[in-house]
Amino acid sequence: MQVRVLAFARLRELLGFGIRDVELPDDATIDVLWDNLARETRGLDGLRGSTRFARNGALAASAAALHDGDEVALMPPVGGG
Repeated sequence: MQVRVLAFARLRELLGFGIRDVELPDDATIDVLWDNLARETRGLDGLRGSTRFARNGALAASAAALHDGDEVALMPPVGGG
């Protein structure tokens, strides 16, 4: 299956893209997607605990199942003041 990944802020910098289509196994979850990206990207693992996910515009748990055509946003914590 293919999903579209949207990466923001520091994650976009590390991954080297803002939007990319990624091929995954049919039974993939957001965790599987993250693991695949982390294998290819140095420094990504350290951000796992603070990264939030959205699937098709709604917040999602990392164990959420993915389906062909889904859009997954990777969102680091936001600071401000």
